[in-house]
Amino acid sequence: VTIRPPAVPLVANVTASPVSDPEAIRKLLVEQVTATVRWRESVQAMATRGVSCLVELGAGKVLTGLAKRIDRDLEAFALGEPGEIDAFVSAA
Repeated sequence: VTIRPPAVPLVANVTASPVSDPEAIRKLLVEQVTATVRWRESVQAMATRGVSCLVELGAGKVLTGLAKRIDRDLEAFALGEPGEIDAFVSAA
């Protein structure tokens, strides 16, 4: 899988820190399989950096619900179907 530099920094859920280097992203994606997920710290780090909207991609809405509990001011959406994702990207 080719990982390209993201348009905006990715907050890794094992470090709760922003990352944009593709090789670092690859390493952290592998690490998250066995490491503790720091979701609360990740959401708080994003809020501290001015993030006001979170989009969860994939099946389910668990992370969206957790994020809203962590930061009630955060606007959060869950998109699970390919059509929903396509429509969201087209509207952005």
